[in-house]
Amino acid sequence: MKQVPYARLHKVGTANPETFYTQEEVLAWSGEKNSKIQNLFLNSHIKTRALYLPELVDGLPPEETHQSLLDRHLNGALDIGSQAINKALEAANLKVEDIDFMVCTTSTGFLCPSLTAYLIQHLKFKKNIRRMDIAGMGCNAAINGLQAVSAISSAMPGKNGLLVCIEICSAAYVLNQNLSTAVVNSLFGDGASAVVIRADSSDTWESGPAVLDFEPLIITDSIGAMRYQLEGSRLSFFLEKNIPYVIGENAPIPIGNLLGRHGLKKEDIKHWVLHSGGKKVIDSIVENLQLPEDSVRHTRHILQKYGNVSSSAVVFALGELFKENIAKEGDYGVMMAMGPGSSIETTLLKW
Repeated sequence: MKQVPYARLHKVGTANPETFYTQEEVLAWSGEKNSKIQNLFLNSHIKTRALYLPELVDGLPPEETHQSLLDRHLNGALDIGSQAINKALEAANLKVEDIDFMVCTTSTGFLCPSLTAYLIQHLKFKKNIRRMDIAGMGCNAAINGLQAVSAISSAMPGKNGLLVCIEICSAAYVLNQNLSTAVVNSLFGDGASAVVIRADSSDTWESGPAVLDFEPLIITDSIGAMRYQLEGSRLSFFLEKNIPYVIGENAPIPIGNLLGRHGLKKEDIKHWVLHSGGKKVIDSIVENLQLPEDSVRHTRHILQKYGNVSSSAVVFALGELFKENIAKEGDYGVMMAMGPGSSIETTLLKW
């Protein structure tokens, strides 16, 4: 029986809104006067974020309806989602008509029809493209989406696929002078990413890393630690204070299982591609996995420049690694993203 080739990650494209804001500018826009909330913004280790912020009305943020937020989600998704897709396709020397299947993740707005339908119409993908939308999984969704795209790739060797992650976090916010809400408002940014993925026996390690395996961990005792909750007529995202430590303490479990199946140790991993969930989350993972600081250089860079762009963040970090062009044949890599569930999702790569 002919061996099915592994799916490979070929090219990455990323995009953000045109306007970047410093933390000081977002704080000024919000009108927050509470000194504790101000300290949250100014001590987050985030330098800038790209956001679709509405203009102030009489010096104050406007009262926005749920519909206006959904409109921002859709319009923003088509804007930066299209840019990310086009960048990935151009880098791979492909056109939209060359794409046979697409998986799209988002957690910052619910649409029906879903984002894939709008993207197909907007970018003129072929009308019989296979598609899947993953909504509501949160920051870890890129790895879940990658599982789906990799499986489809292996079932359709030689066909081109896309993993698309689009998060318009500025379409899911609440200003209520609450400290826990302010944590979210100080952390998230808007961003989109796209990865060209294909399983083809003619591709080599130079085409991109092969996706070898996945290992999840669902921490059900912390199912409510990251969640949406209703604030009036609007959804507000909630983060428990201890979630960085919960994630860090549990991170060795899926990593140990993933590497153990392949007879590998942490020292065998040359490239770590982690979700930029926040400084405390990154610090906790580094401490519990005993990773060298240099291994999270991409993750910290993404956090500082863009904030937490949810499911797109780990793909942004992958794009930074690709830009360095330092991977060699035989190198192993690990991608890891964390999110609601609480969930830690991991995948093993090999060049």
